[in-house]
Amino acid sequence: MSTFDSIGLMKSINDNLGPFRKSQGEAMQGFAQLAKASMAEGLVSAKHKELIALAIGITQHCAGCIAFHVKALHRLGCTRGELEEALAVCVYMGGGPGLMLVAEALAAWDAMAPAP
Repeated sequence: MSTFDSIGLMKSINDNLGPFRKSQGEAMQGFAQLAKASMAEGLVSAKHKELIALAIGITQHCAGCIAFHVKALHRLGCTRGELEEALAVCVYMGGGPGLMLVAEALAAWDAMAPAP
């Protein structure tokens, strides 16, 4: 069992950013609009865009990115097999450090998976 608590991490990030979202509302609205437009379904599917975003989060060593993009991948119907193939590319491109973060992505996937 992994010690990576993706759900707790997302809650902590959201709680800690709450005051910032209020004090910097215009900037945060701009960021939210950029995210919405960038991740929208288009010639590249929203699911594939989330897989790309997850890969970037892994290569940038961003645990919060891993948690939020895995959550989105569940919502978009990504399978564990699709996730694992994308994670294999992360290991290929990121070597050992990428592999360590793949463990976090898998733990996040399992923590957010619907109960069987």
